[in-house]
This record gives sequence, structure tokens and C-alpha cells, in this order.
Amino acid sequence: MEEYLILAAAAFFAGTLNTVAGGGTFLTFPALVYAGVPVVAANATSAVAVFPGYLGGALGFRSELAAFDRTRLLRIAGLTAIGGLAGSLLLLVSSNEAFSLVVPFLLAIATLTFAFGAKIQGLARRFGSGTGEGRFSTILVSIYGGYFNGGLGIVLLALFSLWGMRDLNTMNGLKNGLSFILSAISVATFALAGIVAWPQALVMMVAATIGGYAGAPLARALPAPVVRAVVIIVGTVMSLIFFARLF
Repeated sequence: MEEYLILAAAAFFAGTLNTVAGGGTFLTFPALVYAGVPVVAANATSAVAVFPGYLGGALGFRSELAAFDRTRLLRIAGLTAIGGLAGSLLLLVSSNEAFSLVVPFLLAIATLTFAFGAKIQGLARRFGSGTGEGRFSTILVSIYGGYFNGGLGIVLLALFSLWGMRDLNTMNGLKNGLSFILSAISVATFALAGIVAWPQALVMMVAATIGGYAGAPLARALPAPVVRAVVIIVGTVMSLIFFARLF
């Protein structure tokens, strides 16, 4: 019961964080590992736990998605699905030992991406060609998201900037839509492979959904720098903990 309370609390605050600023993976994944779930299964279960939030985000930006060029949207969605499937399959063939070795680095990359997201997007805008999406870059980012989706939102926004996109609402709509597609592919893959810890996942999905709903008024009330600082601190601490586990 104590473990389930910890998982529910982690998922609730993860849902809140994802609504306010992102970074929920920094809470759900370590909580599952603490509860004794093997790291590969913990990563898969974490993806399932935060999955409902992506659908809500995509629906919230449905007008922006509807205004997007349909042919281009379908092409990008197809590339995202291919990359997400490849990343998910890559996780399936990763042993717990191998994944344990890369997790600290993935958490550190996600934390740095979140911390310097604005600068990354600024550089991407500066050097963006404006010539449309790149197939290789789209698939590469999607592989990362299928394997470990921490910091995926910021990476996607930077990618869109490299494409020359500038309208933030359109970018956020596309980010949420692609995140939903990618996560749906990952969740289906993990479920079919039987590596999802379903009792924990179901509890966390409910808690994350409630947390996401509660996060909306919180997002309006809290100063953005405070929220960002909390996410960065949590990500840094979790990265250090998982690095320490290597020794």
C-alpha cells in the first residue's frame, strides 16, 4: 500500500508538472524503480502512466492541427510513427543492465534540454532553414521519444524551429499531436510485449489525469521561473541518484 501511495503521488505531481511545464518523467520513472519495477518495465510503465495527458493536449490544440496542411501533417505523423516504433522496439531488446547504464545519461540529457530549452529553440530558429521538415531528423527524434521520452516536448519544439516554424500555438499543437501518436505506438508495443506493470500503471494513469487537471489553475498561479526551477532541481537530483547507482 505504501508503494502504491508513492506511485500515485508521483503520478499526480507528474501530471501537474506536465500541464504546467513538462518534466513528469522525472517523477514517474524513478518512483517505479523505487517500487521495485525493473528499469525497462519501469520506463514502459512510465510511458503508459503519462499517456492520457497527451490526448488532452492534442484535443486542446485541435483547431491548430486542423489548420495545418493535411498532406504535410500526415507525412510528419507517418515519420513519427516509424521512429516511435523503432525506439520502442529498441527498448524491448535492451536488457535491464544495458538500460541501467544509459538511464543516467538520458535523464541528464532530458534535464539539460529542459533547462536550456529556450536557448536551444533560439539557436534552432536562428539556423532554421524554413524549407520544411527533415525526414531523418524527425525519425531520429521519434526514436528517442519511443525509447525514452524525457524532455521530448522541448526537443520537438526545437526541431520545429529548425524547420522554420514560428507560430507557437501551431508548434504546441503539432508537439502534442505527435507526442500522442508516438506514445500510442509505444504503449501498444509495450503492452503487446507484456512489459507493462499494469496494476501500477492503472493507478498512475488515474492520478496523472487528476494531477493534469489540477495543474491548469496552478499553471496560472505559479510564476514560470519557480516551476522551471523545481523541474530542473528534480531532474538533476534524479540524474545524480541514477549515476550513483552505477557505482
